[in-house]
Amino acid sequence: MELRQLEYFVAVTEEASFTKAAARLHVAQPGVSAQIRQLERELGQPLLDRSGRTVRLTEVGAAVLPYARAALAAVEGARLSVDELTGLLRGHVTIGTVDWIRSLELPSMLAGFHRDHPNVEITVTQDDSVSLVNGMLSGRIDLAFISLGSERPEGLRTQVVIEQELYAAVEPGHELAGRSTVALRTLATRDLVSLPKGTGLRAVLDEACADAGLRPRIAFEAAEPPVLAQLAAQGLGVAILPESAARAYADELHLMPIVRPRLRGRIALAWRAEGPRSPAARALISRARARWPA
Repeated sequence: MELRQLEYFVAVTEEASFTKAAARLHVAQPGVSAQIRQLERELGQPLLDRSGRTVRLTEVGAAVLPYARAALAAVEGARLSVDELTGLLRGHVTIGTVDWIRSLELPSMLAGFHRDHPNVEITVTQDDSVSLVNGMLSGRIDLAFISLGSERPEGLRTQVVIEQELYAAVEPGHELAGRSTVALRTLATRDLVSLPKGTGLRAVLDEACADAGLRPRIAFEAAEPPVLAQLAAQGLGVAILPESAARAYADELHLMPIVRPRLRGRIALAWRAEGPRSPAARALISRARARWPA
């Protein structure tokens, strides 16, 4: 039994396809198939059901899978331990971020990290906060900047790096455009333009409305504040925006802090509380925490 066979087996299982697994591994598909057939011959049982449109685990395959993953993890852990003891920092780190952050200057931090550790490959992925949290919990993402509601996600450690008020933004002809502030109860009776569920800012809005016994009327959802601002500018509703995003449209929209209660959104650096992290991931987390102290 070879580690390569276990690696191929895990890849096919995760991709549910020999073709996708081969592309992920950067090898030819026949080679993947041949190695897994050899593994099945050595174990004396089929590990994969190839009869359907997607590849599925057999009962024996499901029993073998956790051991295959554990073996691969043990080998990777041994390599990382040697690297750490010899002071060599290499490997791969994935950092996630919600789409709309501009003020963090993340590329500048990553450029400095790359200069200090050129052997570390870095992947940046953008997604909503729920997907980023799931990615960190599963180990696919090492650290991420996420928007927070009132609760910190279980299984993660967080460090708040941005905290700002939420604003309501309307086009100049809107009925609310003469106000300097707007109460949450007033907003709940208007058409709102908001980030979708799964974002921290939407969680802040929904939680505040629930606490006040209100049900917000969400007319439009969009994944990025600039799109929300554009929809509000067309008179399609009241955009709910973080202050930094709202200020960028002060010339086009009338801006009002949300009051009674005042709503505040938070962006936090987050990483997994438990489980193995590579030396490269630990180094990047330390760099980010120092760059954006709480």
